[in-house]
Formats: sequence, structure tokens, C-alpha cells
Amino acid sequence: MASKRVFIVFVLPVILSVILGSVVLSDVLEKPGRELNMWPMSYSEGVSISHSSPIEIIGLSKQYSTTEPVEIQVKVTDSSFSCGDLYITIYSSGTTNVILQEGFFEQCFESGSNTIPVGDEFSKVIDTPGSYDIVTEIVSKQLKNISTKGTFTIK
Repeated sequence: MASKRVFIVFVLPVILSVILGSVVLSDVLEKPGRELNMWPMSYSEGVSISHSSPIEIIGLSKQYSTTEPVEIQVKVTDSSFSCGDLYITIYSSGTTNVILQEGFFEQCFESGSNTIPVGDEFSKVIDTPGSYDIVTEIVSKQLKNISTKGTFTIK
């Protein structure tokens, strides 16, 4: 009698939840244009180094000293990304080891300017010599993203 009650109270709701969740997720993923993207900020997907890219890193030098701050802005030429969240991540070069990351949320261009962050700045000192990759990514309100990558050295 007790084992039947435990099954009805604890086990049966878990089984029904998994089945119902699977049915709903399957239905959503069958609709055109839908995909399951568990990690929207991937390091290599969508990275573009081309100068004709809709996103560009402004102010990045090739070399910095251990006391000099890395200061950049991001220029966006694609009007569909006029508002969104900006993420700037610095990796140890050639790896996925994140050294630092900063987010600037709800960034919208001021009239006549297409550089962000607006009303804020990205300025960080890295005191460990080495080679680093910097990845900037913008995620629009429609959850589309564009990104680009640059490389610099700390001596």
C-alpha cells in the first residue's frame, strides 16, 4: 500500500513531466526557423575576421604593456543590430580559457553614431604577458548575433 502511494505521489508526476516536456519541445523544434541553441555565445561560431564584417573592433592595438589598459569600442554597420547586448570576452590565445568577460546590456546607438558601448567604456588592464584573443559579440533583441575577433599581445 505504501509503495503504491509513493509511486503515485513521487514517481508518476516525474514521468508525466518528462513526457509532456518532450512533446512540447518536439513540437516547437518542428516549426520552420526554430533550432535548439544551448550555448548562444560560442567561441568559434560566427566569428568573422573580415574587414567587410558588420561588426568591427575599434582602438585595438597589436601590443600593450602590463600596465597599459586595453581600451576598445565596437562599430556596427548592420542596422538590424541597432539595439542589443554587447559581450566582450578575452581568451588566452589559441585556447578557450576565459581571462575576462564583460557585458553591456541594452546598447542602442545614439543618433549619428554606430559605436558602442554608449555611455560606458571597456578598459581593462591585463598584467600577465602573453598573446590574447578578444571576441566581441552583439546579440539583438530578436536573438540574432554577430561577432568578430582580434588578437593582441601583452609584453
